[in-house]
Amino acid sequence: MSKKIGLDCKLYYDETPLSGGPNGASWTELDKARDVNLNLEAGEADITARDNDGWRAYAQSLKDGTVEFEMIWDPTDAGCEAIRDAFMDGSTIAMAVMDGDVSVVGTEGFTANFEITGFSQAQPLEEGVTVSVTCRPKERHYWWEVAC
Repeated sequence: MSKKIGLDCKLYYDETPLSGGPNGASWTELDKARDVNLNLEAGEADITARDNDGWRAYAQSLKDGTVEFEMIWDPTDAGCEAIRDAFMDGSTIAMAVMDGDVSVVGTEGFTANFEITGFSQAQPLEEGVTVSVTCRPKERHYWWEVAC
């Protein structure tokens, strides 16, 4: 069984939103990112009926997700600029949260066009400046396994 650690995972962006699948994107690693969290969940629809022998029954309904990460702030870094600009402009940015390099067959993860809904800068006295980022998927959601 192959095990992964966070250090091996990658977060990518493309300033051009996806218009098709993730294979056609020009992915750039967001290498200033750290502590990335992909949160996917689904709502529940109650489908209880009399034929359930006295038990409630549920079905998955609408899915929801967020990507949250922290990045070391470097205003001269293209990735930091892209995230900042997407937040400030309210524009859409493609992102891929992957368990490895997108050029390696078998790598997988979640991709979508995102809107940046949170951009909070921390300036601790004795630490590097960081930005906490929250991204919400907007469209073109894919669970992507790199095939070739």
